[in-house]
Amino acid sequence: MILRHITIDAENPYELAQFWSTTTGWPLGAGDEPGDDEVLVEAPAPVPGLLFIRVPESKTVKNRVHIDWVPTERTRDEEVERLLGLGASIHEDHRKPEGPGWVTMLDPEQNEFCVERSAAERSA
Repeated sequence: MILRHITIDAENPYELAQFWSTTTGWPLGAGDEPGDDEVLVEAPAPVPGLLFIRVPESKTVKNRVHIDWVPTERTRDEEVERLLGLGASIHEDHRKPEGPGWVTMLDPEQNEFCVERSAAERSA
């Protein structure tokens, strides 16, 4: 088997997919439009896409699974600031004064995700 999509429940699939498309730089699926019940953010192969599916209820508890992201063009802290500007919020800050650590953030529908240090920061 191969992982095809990571599927995320959403109240507003198109709006949440737009956030993640802007965050990752990956395009929305061809033909996906506002109001659609399923919206795909297409990742470059072999990375799985992010599929957002409409559900009637709001998120009420902590995610059982979340995604850890590693910046490729920015430092961890620069990426956190960029994501805050896109509508994410900080849930828990695990950064250490000497540099290591990560930040647990929330997307606009309160799904948790983490931003770790970039490869360059980890090798320094």
